[in-house]
Amino acid sequence: MKNINGFIMINAPHSALNNAGMDEGARTENCVVVKKIRKGRENYAYISGQSFRYWIRDSLSKEMGWELSPITRDSKIAFTNADPVKYPDDDMFGYMRAQGKSDGGTVTRISPFKCSPLISVLPDRIVSDYGTMSRHEGDPVPYEHEFYSTVFKGIFSIDIDNSGRFIKQEKAGFKNITEKYIEKYKEDNNVIIDEQGIKLKKDVIVKRVSDIINVLPHLYGGAKNTSHLTDVTPKVLILTVINGGNQIFMDIAENKDGEATINVKALGEVLLDYDKDILSDVYIGIREGFNDELKEELIKFTSEYKGSHKIIITTPKDAAEKFSEILPQFID
Repeated sequence: MKNINGFIMINAPHSALNNAGMDEGARTENCVVVKKIRKGRENYAYISGQSFRYWIRDSLSKEMGWELSPITRDSKIAFTNADPVKYPDDDMFGYMRAQGKSDGGTVTRISPFKCSPLISVLPDRIVSDYGTMSRHEGDPVPYEHEFYSTVFKGIFSIDIDNSGRFIKQEKAGFKNITEKYIEKYKEDNNVIIDEQGIKLKKDVIVKRVSDIINVLPHLYGGAKNTSHLTDVTPKVLILTVINGGNQIFMDIAENKDGEATINVKALGEVLLDYDKDILSDVYIGIREGFNDELKEELIKFTSEYKGSHKIIITTPKDAAEKFSEILPQFID
């Protein structure tokens, strides 16, 4: 099983990118708090995996021209069209749709694109901002909201072997499509029909996977953009192809004297430990001015690295583009 392993750092110097709603116990009636988790005695702001996926999906629509699968609301549930041939987001982001027996039964698809929440590297960076709405006659209306100055880290992966492959197996959690659905695409030149179900042609799969990588330097999203406009494009981006499902970049970020950075020793250790499983060169993009000391460390580390694969240090955008260029050799 071939997977793309990715690591991302987002700089949020004055931001409230994902909120948790109203705080009933606040000093004002209108107080919006950010999402946070507690580890030990300290709070860490976070951005949910759902929000991160939404940013990517929305950016793919705006930047890459993806036609997103329509959403149908039925009472308390909502679902997409579950048409992964026509809609690339149904393919790459998965779905579940309950259907009657006459339509072939319920279909589900595990998302080839997977991600963690984006977690603050630095603890307790949350502050409250107090303000008033006073552009009207009468008393001002007080309000309050939380925001932070931090750096977020996260990991993501793309299951290359299951991208563009839709199974008809009659097993819960594995049945992506129905026999009836296969009839719909029997004359489509972009698909290959076999005993398992449907597989897209290689060039279609390459484009869908590459689009997700190439959209990262154009990522847009987050709450409070009218008053906290934040550039959520990655300031650090690491990409490689690995054999297996291990997320090798999970623990490489660290808080070093109050600054978010990468533990270069830890990075070198996992790259050497999984050297035989890593299939491609390792692309590391870092934005000039974000952490110049880290960039110097990485350049030195690269010159001394003894692994089997090259480590390419460049910008995040160039890393995404160069990595996308090598993807066709890993896609069947």
